Amino acid sequence: MIKKAELEIGGRNFVLETGRVARQASGSVIVRYGDTVVLVTAVSSKEIREGIDFLPLLVEYQEMYYAAGRIPGSYFRREIGRPSEKETVTARLIDRPLRPLFPKGYRYDTQIIATVLSVDPEIDPDVLAITGASAALHLSHIPFAGPVAGVRIGRVNGEFVVNPTTSEVRASDLNLVIAGTKEAICMVEGSAREVPEEVVLEALFLAHEEIKRLVAVQEELRAECGQPKMAFEEPQTDEALKKRLLDLFEADLREVITTPVKVERGRRRQELELKVLEQLGEEVSGREKEVLSLLKEIEKEMMRAMIAREKRRIDGRAFDEVRPISCEVGLLPRTHGSALFTRGETQVLVIVTLGSTQDEQRIEAPGGEVFKHFMLHYNFPPYCVGEVRPLRGPSRRDIGHGLLAERALLAVVPDQEEFPYTIRVVSEVLESNGSSSMATVCGGTLSLMDAGVPIKDMVAGVAMGLIKEDNQFYTLTDILGDEDHLGDMDFKVAGTDKGITALQMDIKITGVTREILSQALDQAREARRFILSKMREVISKPREALSAYAPRLTTIQISPNKIRDLIGPGGKTIKGIIAACEDVKIEVEDSGLVRIFAPNTEAAEKAIKMIREVTQEAEVGKLYLGRVTRITDFGAFVEIFPGTTGLIHISQMDKGRVRSVSDILKEGDEVLVKVIDIDRQGRIKLSRRAALEESMRRLREEKDEDSVDIT
Repeated sequence: MIKKAELEIGGRNFVLETGRVARQASGSVIVRYGDTVVLVTAVSSKEIREGIDFLPLLVEYQEMYYAAGRIPGSYFRREIGRPSEKETVTARLIDRPLRPLFPKGYRYDTQIIATVLSVDPEIDPDVLAITGASAALHLSHIPFAGPVAGVRIGRVNGEFVVNPTTSEVRASDLNLVIAGTKEAICMVEGSAREVPEEVVLEALFLAHEEIKRLVAVQEELRAECGQPKMAFEEPQTDEALKKRLLDLFEADLREVITTPVKVERGRRRQELELKVLEQLGEEVSGREKEVLSLLKEIEKEMMRAMIAREKRRIDGRAFDEVRPISCEVGLLPRTHGSALFTRGETQVLVIVTLGSTQDEQRIEAPGGEVFKHFMLHYNFPPYCVGEVRPLRGPSRRDIGHGLLAERALLAVVPDQEEFPYTIRVVSEVLESNGSSSMATVCGGTLSLMDAGVPIKDMVAGVAMGLIKEDNQFYTLTDILGDEDHLGDMDFKVAGTDKGITALQMDIKITGVTREILSQALDQAREARRFILSKMREVISKPREALSAYAPRLTTIQISPNKIRDLIGPGGKTIKGIIAACEDVKIEVEDSGLVRIFAPNTEAAEKAIKMIREVTQEAEVGKLYLGRVTRITDFGAFVEIFPGTTGLIHISQMDKGRVRSVSDILKEGDEVLVKVIDIDRQGRIKLSRRAALEESMRRLREEKDEDSVDIT
């Protein structure tokens, strides 16, 4: 039976429908908003997966080209197997608010697939997919402590807009995706253009009011056609064994969690695990995984208690204290810009490369092609956390962290009209102990300035954490990896002195209050300003000159009528110039503006000269040394420069009467001529006689000057 539930949100109808399609899935809904339609299904396996200690949740999001009436441009004319960055990031947006709401110990393979069936270019499907995934789970038999919903908030001309269109987002200084339950916000992702913290906070709680309405619609739909939830009991903790572990190894655990150095802390933890299993021996035979899991649980409780009761962090810092910072720029001699940013035990090397517009990233999407002139790539190699694993390209996490840092910096990157280079930033994480994405933002700022990119302001980022115990909460500045893993929140905030440029929040509890968010944003602002002050000690403004190894950009203007001559048949002429000038890159706009990107000044000058020769136009009154290409009875045709020929009429051959052109000129002769006219059809009239007269006049003037008696 088909059931629908709908409400008006952001000026459009939001519709959830179930029972029409995909009825063999555990739960399925079609979400429609305007002309954008997304099918979301949820399926859970019938048997538990043994031998794992994590939730086996797989979230997939796919944008089909048919949804926009397009055929993919790939060789096979079908959607390629590897998801695009947009699909990867959206899958993460769906996953993050859902994952904490599954019951502890749920080990059934669960898959959510969101498929975009129809897309209105003005309505992004991502927030529809978040709400649709929640609705599919909520209607199914799968145990799930939802529902959740997602909305987007923009701000145009100082006014908030709920679920803004794509056009409104382009005009907005705020672009936030917020997910939450009816009780609280649980996920935030987005960017801003130096927006103050108070404005961001208002946007978050405006979003929450809309989220409550979307949650109510899902509850309404479940009341009509939801399935009974499967019986699932969370695994019971063996309290006796847990107490025995605490009694025997409390001192050892305290030694572990108070070891400030990450590598040393990890080594001691590993030694303790071996000690526990060896000491308990036969008593826990066959229960080794359970013992180690309980040990982690005790460690988590002890760390949280240490913060809540002793007001002490793992490394001894105050709650609002940033780890020691060091910055270096210009480390790599041949790159266009480089920086090393170290904060505690997190370290990133960030490199900037400048290229031409031909180096822009072309992204094919259902809505059409998109070109990016600024891109940031984040690499998290295994050695940065002391691990061994094969390199298999960027993970979902790498893509998500890179995009977050890219958003943070994009707010200050100059427009292409102002700085017509393609900019690629690469962050190599060399060490990681918390917030490598925010270190990437800091290192990215430094490397852009080292490269001479005229960024509008400096950007820094910091990750905030949370410990919530006994109705009390403690916000932690610049969290360590263990504080993230054992805590309740990871709230990354990046921005300038003026305001926020990007933020991302994930929580492991049911939600966070306005008070928590307000305090976290305030602490983040103070930390950000402290970090910026440290960065300014190393470099405070972009370098005035680009690296000697960066491409040199020169622009010249040619007549639009000459573009065809510059390109040549099949691109032959321009390819010849590129090949002759040390592989320069030449870009030609319809207006006749020519951009030349050259590896050095000599190559640029050579390319300019060759372009001028190809595209120059004859000027009336100017002398040219040309070559005779053809003789006729009425005159001679002379090529005054490549591709441009004029006629010397027989009457303009010489001062006196000329009986035959061949008496004066032959094919292949070089002859000095003067342009005396260019008619409406562009035909060039030349005169040898006028050229001779002007040459004689110049000679007389030079002779007169030389004969002046200076006394």
